[in-house]
Amino acid sequence: MVRVEFAFAPDDLGFIADPYPVYARMRERAPIWYHEPTDHWLVSRFEDVNALLRDRRFGRTYHHVATSAEMGRPEEPDWHGPFWHLIRNGILDMEPPDHTRVRSLVSKAFTPRMVEGMRERIQRMMDGLIDDVAGAGEFDLISSLAEPLPVSVIAELLGVPPEDRAFLRPWSADICGMYELRPSEQTARNAVRACVEFSDYLRTLSRRRRAEPEDDLISALAQVVDDGERLSEDELIGTCVLLLNAGHEATVNVTGNGWWSLFRHPDQLARLREEPALVPRAVEELMRWDTPLQMFERWVLERSEICGMSVPKGAELGLLFGSANRDPSVFDRPDDLDVTREPNPHVSFGAGVHFCLGAPLARLELETSFASVLRRLPALRLVEEPRWKRNYIIRGLRELRVAA
Repeated sequence: MVRVEFAFAPDDLGFIADPYPVYARMRERAPIWYHEPTDHWLVSRFEDVNALLRDRRFGRTYHHVATSAEMGRPEEPDWHGPFWHLIRNGILDMEPPDHTRVRSLVSKAFTPRMVEGMRERIQRMMDGLIDDVAGAGEFDLISSLAEPLPVSVIAELLGVPPEDRAFLRPWSADICGMYELRPSEQTARNAVRACVEFSDYLRTLSRRRRAEPEDDLISALAQVVDDGERLSEDELIGTCVLLLNAGHEATVNVTGNGWWSLFRHPDQLARLREEPALVPRAVEELMRWDTPLQMFERWVLERSEICGMSVPKGAELGLLFGSANRDPSVFDRPDDLDVTREPNPHVSFGAGVHFCLGAPLARLELETSFASVLRRLPALRLVEEPRWKRNYIIRGLRELRVAA
C-alpha cells in the first residue's frame, strides 16, 4: 500500500475554517485513508459515504453484536456510564431490531402533523426575536437569533415549562462536547454531569406527564402504544435528549454558517432578497455548501473491503459529510454556492435507518428563520469576520457580529 498523507488536522482552526481543499485531495488520491492520530478510516466520496450509511455491516454501535474486547476496543471508563446509558437509549446510537421498534414508536408521536402544527408558533417566536434586535444597531446573530429559536421550539414541543428552559442550552452543549474527536477529561466530566442532571429532570417531568398528560411531545411519547409495545422510561428520556441535541446544534450552525456563507457571496444574498421564494432551495444549499455535521462515525462489524482496501473488524469509520457534499461526481460546480441549486441530494441529514428523524422540523425552523430575517432586516450586513469554535465534528462559529 502506498502511504499518502494529507493535512487533515481537526484540532487546527485553519483546517476547521476551511477543510474543503484537503477533502478535494482526499477524494482524488485516497477515497479511504487511515488517520492514525484519531484512529479513524476516513471516507470522502459521496457514493461511498451514501452506501456505507445504508450498509448493515457497519453500525452506529457494535454493542448489539459484540463486546468491546471482541471488537478489539478498550473498555469505557466506569464513570462514563451515565453518558453512554443516556445516549444508547436514543435511536441515533441504536441498531435494529431495537432501533426499528423505538423509531416506530417515536414516529407515532412525533408526527408530520405535530411538526406542521408548530408553524405559526415558530413564526411568532422568530418575530419576537427579530423585534428584540430591530433598530438595535450591532448584535450577535448567533446568540440573538440562531441559538434561541431551536431551544424555544424544542422546549415548546416537548412541553418544558418556561421557567426551566434556561437549563436546556447548557445541558445540550456539554453533552455534545463528547461527540468531538479526542474530548478532554474535563469535557467528558461535563458531559456526564449534564447527562445526570438532564435525565433526572426529564424523568420527573415524564412521570408527571404520564400521570397527567398535556398537549406536548413528552405526553405523547409517554402514552404511545404499538402492538402492545411502549417506550421504556429510559428510551423516552433518550429520545427527548436526542431531539434537543441534534435539532438544536445542527440548526444553530446551519443558521450561523449559512449567513456567513451568504455574506461572502453577495450575489447569492442579493438573489435571495429579490426572490424570497428561493429560501427552501437556499436552505438545502447552505446545508450542503458548509455542512454543520462534518463527520459521522460508524463501526466496522466484520472485516470488509472499502474502496479496494481491507478494513478490519472493530475499526471506526469517519464518513466525511462535508467532503461528500462537495463531490463533483454528484454536484455540478460543487465549490460554488448556488441558492437556486436543484436537485440537491446532500447527505447532511444522513441516510439509511439513521436518517434524521427531525429533518422536517429543522427545515421548517430554518426556512422560517432565513425568510423572516430577509424580509424584516433587509439591510443586514456583516460587521466583522467571525471566528470558529474549536469543534470539528459539530462545526460552527463563536459569534457573527452583524448590523441591521
